[in-house]
Amino acid sequence: MTTAEAPATIRLPADVQAAAPRGWKRYRARTFYAFVSPWLAGFILLTLFPLGYALWLSFTNFDGMTGHYRYVGLDNYADIFRDPDALHSLGRTALYTVITVPAAIIIGTALAVLVNRPVRGRAAFRAIFYLPAVVPIVASALCFKMLFDSDFGLLNHIFNQLHLQTIQWLADPLVFWVMIAMTLWGVGGTMIISLAGLQGIPGELIEAAKVDGANAWRAFTRISLPLLSPIILFEVITGVIASIQAFIPALLLSIQSGTVAATSVPQSNYLFMIHAYAQYFDYGRFGYASALLWALFILILVLTAVIFKVSGRAVFYESGPDEAAQAAAGQAAGEQATGGKVER
Repeated sequence: MTTAEAPATIRLPADVQAAAPRGWKRYRARTFYAFVSPWLAGFILLTLFPLGYALWLSFTNFDGMTGHYRYVGLDNYADIFRDPDALHSLGRTALYTVITVPAAIIIGTALAVLVNRPVRGRAAFRAIFYLPAVVPIVASALCFKMLFDSDFGLLNHIFNQLHLQTIQWLADPLVFWVMIAMTLWGVGGTMIISLAGLQGIPGELIEAAKVDGANAWRAFTRISLPLLSPIILFEVITGVIASIQAFIPALLLSIQSGTVAATSVPQSNYLFMIHAYAQYFDYGRFGYASALLWALFILILVLTAVIFKVSGRAVFYESGPDEAAQAAAGQAAGEQATGGKVER
């Protein structure tokens, strides 16, 4: 009986082996830069250069029309603190952010929990809840404007049919709550992100807690919510940035339209970006408007850093099977069984 011999290993000559890697390394860097060059060119021309140009304008009194301007140093930035309209718009933006960001996260998470349950037709419910998020913001604003219009709106038409007094929805102070309702109407995006986080939670943790006696609420607050904390942190940061930069809803919900719309925005909806837009295109103060936008940019950076710093201990980052998650399941079941007390 003979044994099969192992096939002979084919060895390339030493010069061929040395030449092949060098040939790839020669073109590897070129290939990399060739692929990233479109994005890099767009970033330089459409982001980096406009930022630098706006920063330079913020130190001048350029009016956007004539070529006569001079260097004013930090006067534009000092004027922000002396401008009552800027301070008012900053306060309205802060109120808008404080209301919409927590509400969007709470409603989005609640909807995600509902559509994550094994019920018939949940795919249809997911599509229905998510559909407003894909509607363009301009179309949404126009729909809400037609719905709440004082003269031709659907709501006031219904009030007229019922012989009730019509309401000035798009005037102070109700227009602010119309804008918030329009913002929360597109909460489907937050729902999808929370749903993805819920589906990434290991099911055995929830099942283990239920077997040990934890009810659905305690399993959610002690297991699902801590594991969702990175998703919630992401939603908080992106929500704060988007709310601070909110512009189109407030502009399109104003009574007038066109370039004069910024000056006709109700005081309740006079957000910071509306004030910067008005300084640019209604008053021609390009230098001061650039200073406003750079101050907003610095404010966003500071708020993001503060949120990251404050949320350091509240965010649970899971990487594979984690003992802390198992302990959370046991803690949830133990508190449910003992009513929050340790029994011996």
